[in-house]
Parts: sequence; structure tokens; C-alpha cells
Amino acid sequence: MKFFLNGNTTAYLRGLETEFGDSTNGIRVELNRFEAAGMIQSITEGNKKVYAANKAYPLFREIHSILLKHIGLDQIVINVIQRLGHISHVFVTGDLAIGKDSAVIDLLIVSDEIDKAYLLELIEKAEKLIGRKIRFLLYSESEYQQFKSSMSNTHYLLLWSDCTCECASSHFLELE
Repeated sequence: MKFFLNGNTTAYLRGLETEFGDSTNGIRVELNRFEAAGMIQSITEGNKKVYAANKAYPLFREIHSILLKHIGLDQIVINVIQRLGHISHVFVTGDLAIGKDSAVIDLLIVSDEIDKAYLLELIEKAEKLIGRKIRFLLYSESEYQQFKSSMSNTHYLLLWSDCTCECASSHFLELE
């Protein structure tokens, strides 16, 4: 999940050992299997071997799509974001942004025109559909512009973008 939810995620063996609480030998065996199958690739940075998803792998998009559905991000887009009206951006933050599964989906929503009561109602319905809690921050456009410069230090995945904003892409964006 770590590499296929966010195709830009990288990790090294010791970091994965800490994250999964498993032995480096067991993790290395699995990483070698994924690498031999072509699903992930590795590069050496200094004395560390860094792993990442192989986006050229023929099934990368399908695995990515399955993960989006498994987590429920597709349902959040369909049942929350598309029904709210004008939203310029929605970012996934927290554990999911770094490829770790979580019972809580953290969202950062950017909009100047949002009915907060309706948002809460839609969030509650979506939580029941996906079986996960949804936690969100709501930023106005001006707050987002001020906040945007500090986003590079933290993991944020763009989930949604309105085609009228500076992003060239529109609507549901595949997290890669």
C-alpha cells in the first residue's frame, strides 16, 4: 500500500523496519520479490537502498485504483466533494498521504463558499459508507495562499482540483 497509494513515496529498509515492526530480513525478502516482479524499483543513495513504486509497471494504475476504492477516497469525492459546490482544492494529509493505512482520513478542503452544516451531514454519510472516520480542515482561498508555501515540508496529496483554479487538471485526481 505504501508505494501504490502515492507513487511518489520512497522508503528505505530501516525505515520500513521501524514502520512495520518486522525484521529487516523479512522486509528485504518481500522487497526483493516486488522488485523482481517489476512492481517496485530501487536506487542507491549513499549507503542506503531507497525503494519506490515502478510507475511503468503495467498494473500500477489498477493497483492504485483498487487502493483508492479500498480506502474510500472515491466515495469521498462522489458523496462529499461533488455535492458541496465550489471547492478549489482537496488534499489528503496525515498517514494516508505517506502511504500508511489509517482508520482516519485527513482532508484539507479549500473553499470560500461552503455550507458547513451540509458538509458535516455529507461527511457523516460518507463515514458510514466507507467505514472510516473523516477529519477535515477548512481553509478559505486567502488562508490557503498563505499556507501553501509551508506545504512543501509536509505530505499533502492533491485529491481534487476545480478546473478554474491554477491547476491544469480538473476534478478527481489520481494520487500518484
